Formats: sequence, structure tokens, C-alpha cells
Amino acid sequence: MANLKRNMIELVKEVKAGEVVTEKYLTPVFIPFSVVYEAVDMVEEIDKSEKNKNSTSEKELIDKLIDFVANKVYDKQFTKEQLFNGLHAPNAIETLQEQIMFVSQGRQNDETKKFLAKKN
Repeated sequence: MANLKRNMIELVKEVKAGEVVTEKYLTPVFIPFSVVYEAVDMVEEIDKSEKNKNSTSEKELIDKLIDFVANKVYDKQFTKEQLFNGLHAPNAIETLQEQIMFVSQGRQNDETKKFLAKKN
């Protein structure tokens, strides 16, 4: 179990004179399987929302995704507000969904794999 899979998220901390200052966060070394159950529920809710616009409002779903990613996936390394304000708008939903897919299916994106390879 020494080589546990991890994921990364990069958040914008501030923008100074057109330069973006970011910080990268890694998931905890261990994520309990119980979090997978919650992630599966989130995936189902996302699917329902995409198929049936009358289920959960999009804002409610985004709030749930932000809460889940900040508090469960990254174990409160940053606040929900930091996540909400640190994601680049055009990629925000995709980034949140990637985090959920990591937990529910173990999918890492290429950027995370490269970052972890450099770190080790």
C-alpha cells in the first residue's frame, strides 16, 4: 500500500499585474472508502441533473460539489470560499467533476501524474 494514488488541484490565490499566483494541493495520502460512496452519489446527482433539469438546481449542485471537494476530497486543506474563488470560471465545473471522478473511479489527469512524478 505504499504507492497510494493521489490527485491534485491548482487554485488561483491572486492576480498581480496580469500575473496569476496559484497554489497546488494534493489529496491526503489516504481517502477512506466511505468517501467513494459519497462520490458515487454525487456522480449520480450530476447525471440526473444533466438529464433532467428539474431535479437539483445547478447552483445547489455546484454548492454540493464545492463542499464535497473542499471538505471530503481535500480534507479541509482550503476553504469552500478559496475553492469557489480560486477556480478559473471556464474550467471550474470540469475541474470539480474531475475531482469527483478521481474519488469514484481513481482517474488522475495527466497534469497530476506529471506533477507527482516531478515531486517524487
